[in-house]
Amino acid sequence: MLNNLKPFLQEAWEKSGFETSTSIQDAAIPVILEGKDVIAESPTGTGKTLAYLLPLLNKIDPAVQSLQAVVLASSQELVMQVYQEFQKWSEGSGIRGTSIIGGANLKRQLEKLKKRPQVIFATPGRLLELIKQKKVKMHEVKMVVLDEGDQLLIPEHLGTVQNIVKSTMSDRQVVLFSATMKTATEKLAKDLTKEPEVLRIEKDEVASSGKVEHIYFLCEPRDKIKLLEKIARIEGSKSLAFINDIGEIQVFKEKLHFKELSVGILHSDMKKLDRQAALKSFRDGKMKMLVATDVAARGLDIQGVTHVVQIDFPKDITQYVHRAGRTGRMGADGIVISLVTEREERELKKYCKELNLPLHKRIFFKGQIAEEIEKGQKLRK
Repeated sequence: MLNNLKPFLQEAWEKSGFETSTSIQDAAIPVILEGKDVIAESPTGTGKTLAYLLPLLNKIDPAVQSLQAVVLASSQELVMQVYQEFQKWSEGSGIRGTSIIGGANLKRQLEKLKKRPQVIFATPGRLLELIKQKKVKMHEVKMVVLDEGDQLLIPEHLGTVQNIVKSTMSDRQVVLFSATMKTATEKLAKDLTKEPEVLRIEKDEVASSGKVEHIYFLCEPRDKIKLLEKIARIEGSKSLAFINDIGEIQVFKEKLHFKELSVGILHSDMKKLDRQAALKSFRDGKMKMLVATDVAARGLDIQGVTHVVQIDFPKDITQYVHRAGRTGRMGADGIVISLVTEREERELKKYCKELNLPLHKRIFFKGQIAEEIEKGQKLRK
């Protein structure tokens, strides 16, 4: 598969230290290189970004000055993450790329566009705005990628994404990737593509050799903060905790800071630079816990997340899958912890049964996660 790629990509692969490609890469790269439209579903952490980025880079002609490909993603964080991958893999190729995200300085983005990028990585709203202002010319774009496609095809983005795709050449190639694909999403994706190749990867041996344990603590809503504090104190942990309500996030942060715990927050109402700073210090290990809304559940690849905590119950099974997918990536182990009330416990059991995941109830005993045993307690080894 890699032998069909240009030398600069083969060199980058050698340097990357990856030994083998993953199932989605093996399935998608040849089809994308052939120029076919693709709708691909593959679990979180299976290397989807490179599955489209490598063939995309292979197709760009550095000698042609115009914009040739566009990658859309639903959050600023995901756009920046993919853009960083692009910078790494395009080294020495002479290919120019830039990122265009909402919430960032428009003037600076216009400066970046003057450098004539051949690939743009963008959130849909800001990109469409620039297309309408004729600052971004789409008439030579041959390839459009929708990353975390099911998020881009929700009602609030759908019209924008359709307009962006329509603004490109009629023989463009459209490639859509997601970790979960509902039937309705697939239908919308088929409307945007021509005779697409539909790829479904169930699980990946290379990428998913890590062991992920699914556990839960039964508690009243008001006790969740105490449990969160105990989780934040677990030795050597790096936890990503999910909350549904932006309003509550600040309260949690203040209470945990009061206990002198290194906790940060991430949500969509924060300023772009604050979001970047929070992610960076969590990535770098300066912060043990990041409390986030679901802006962080999608596509973000943060090395070494040991625990995913669901402070609030996920709104559906898909959200459970995406949140859980932030740990146990590329062969690492991880623990998914849900803090649930009795009503939520029933729902959680249903999810895990449907996903075929063993689920265990746990308690805290002397600051450690322990099994519950009637006569006295026993620590889990």
